[in-house]
Amino acid sequence: MFEKQRNNKVESSSPQEPSLSVATPEVVASAPTPKRGNALIGSSIVIKGDVSGEEDLVIEGRVDGSVTFSDNEVTVGKSGHVRANVAAKKINIDGEVEGDIVGNEKVVITRSGKVQGNIVAPRVTLEDGAKFKGSIDMDPSGTGAARSSTQPKPAKRAAVDKQDTDEPGTAGATTGS
Repeated sequence: MFEKQRNNKVESSSPQEPSLSVATPEVVASAPTPKRGNALIGSSIVIKGDVSGEEDLVIEGRVDGSVTFSDNEVTVGKSGHVRANVAAKKINIDGEVEGDIVGNEKVVITRSGKVQGNIVAPRVTLEDGAKFKGSIDMDPSGTGAARSSTQPKPAKRAAVDKQDTDEPGTAGATTGS
């Protein structure tokens, strides 16, 4: 009886009426999982301790401790102040960081950024006006965070050659703060 009523409704609907399709459980189960959004540490938030996760992070507040997002992007906003070691896939710094930075892919310090610490990443960009005090190790293997103590470090001569072949302004372009 129920099937007849549903079939009658479908047959009696005119083309001008809007129709609604409902996904069956099989369709919902096969739908791709949505990508996670950015996590935000707001400008009035102060965190003392370790911060880690599996989504992109924007820091506008203050973090004292460590920040570890090895497969994601971390952005320190203009009002962000981080006194911690930061490790992530990509790191963008618009605010202030006091600590060592390890970027598995890339580290960018913008013109409003200020960093005091060492950087290890295969690609490093210091925009004109960025403030930086520390050292840069452009790890040619791209595994700065993953290198274990049992693996030998590249020879000093190889590191010099790597810096000589990089684009101008991306290696050794340190400015005092």
